Amino acid sequence: MSILVFGKTGQVARELQARAPVVAIGRDEADLSDPAACAAVIASRSPGAVINAAAYTGVDKAEEEETLATLVNGEAPTAMAKACAVLDIPFVHISTDYVFDGSGHRPWQTSDPRHPSNAYGRSKLKGERGVEEAGGRFAVLRTSWVFSSHGNNFLKTMVRLSETRSELKVVDDQIGGPTPAADIADACLTIARALQQDAGKSGLYHFSGTPNVSWAHFARTIFDAVGREVSVLGIPTSEYPTPAVRPLNSRLDCSATVEAFGIAQPDWRGAVKQILDELEIAP
Repeated sequence: MSILVFGKTGQVARELQARAPVVAIGRDEADLSDPAACAAVIASRSPGAVINAAAYTGVDKAEEEETLATLVNGEAPTAMAKACAVLDIPFVHISTDYVFDGSGHRPWQTSDPRHPSNAYGRSKLKGERGVEEAGGRFAVLRTSWVFSSHGNNFLKTMVRLSETRSELKVVDDQIGGPTPAADIADACLTIARALQQDAGKSGLYHFSGTPNVSWAHFARTIFDAVGREVSVLGIPTSEYPTPAVRPLNSRLDCSATVEAFGIAQPDWRGAVKQILDELEIAP
């Protein structure tokens, strides 16, 4: 099955290219700020499936650029989904726990009401609804706290800071599942192939790493793995203000994904060590 991937340099896009003979297209071939162009690429190439691994990811910047974020995260995937529906091919779209308001303590279920608390979350919600309404073979895969050896992410930031810092303040009241980009890529490929065989599996799904932890706990695990003595002081979100409101509860119930596709949640702790090896950072 030929698979067209929107995105070329992002964390998941890079992992998709490393795992399968996909055709990955970047901004020079299809700019997500031009939804019609994205749809035209799908129509002209007629792939066997499409995975959208591209997005506007500037959570804080989206507070000032909500129109652009909505165009990229909302209208572009909607156009992609409609083009895929016309061809009757699977469309896998990566979304986020930010479509929820982050309240409570129990893991979010796929059917829970969506009430995003920031512009980024609103833009992603628009995309989810557009994909759902397109009426084709689709999967919206919500994930959280993505990390890898590529691009900018929490793990790489902590490793960099550990080179010069002996103490760090890290938020301790936001809880979620760190998720390796490699496992997200594997999940997207599995889901795309399953949808080709069974359109009845179309729907909303969750996929995140286990166990759920705070950012402070995640940081301590990284420092232990890299063998650097950095004292982590856990602080509340209120002491680390950002333009965009962050959810306190990013836990995701992934049982529907396990049931439909047999994809288990990855243990992110093992991935931390693997990524440090990729980065050639030894303890």
